[in-house]
Amino acid sequence: MAPDTKHLEMTLETQVESVNLAEEMCLRVAEAAGFGEDDCYRIGMSVREGVINAFHYGNQERPEKKIHLAVDLTPDKMIIHVLDEGTGFKLSEVPDPLAEENLLSTSGRGIFLMRAFMDEFDVVPGKTGGAEIVMSKKLPAPGSSPNGDGGQSTAPHQGA
Repeated sequence: MAPDTKHLEMTLETQVESVNLAEEMCLRVAEAAGFGEDDCYRIGMSVREGVINAFHYGNQERPEKKIHLAVDLTPDKMIIHVLDEGTGFKLSEVPDPLAEENLLSTSGRGIFLMRAFMDEFDVVPGKTGGAEIVMSKKLPAPGSSPNGDGGQSTAPHQGA
């Protein structure tokens, strides 16, 4: 790890409450790093989806298994790792949520959202088993829009 990298990690219980705890930790880091409201929302939603996947699919909701969350803040990006203690999976085997047969499915959009909201996204085998989600978001440039939207507001225009 580079000397100018800040590292935080947390071991979470396989329980629903861990989703909010993980999101809150990552949001605080994102806000402190200078991300605007829109990017904080994207990061928070990505962390929620990653931890939900670890809880439900990876650890199969088994309370004896843990979820490992790590955040690295480098000079140019925020990197988030979510590791479960399951059997792992291959990203190529995840069904496409936009395929016609999956459009009405009530689940299966978490990886799609994480890919859309983060600048980089991958799933790798964990060093001791399980699956490790690795996703990152580039830090905003100094003086950029506080909304994290490149200066383009996502709010609808209100005419006079």
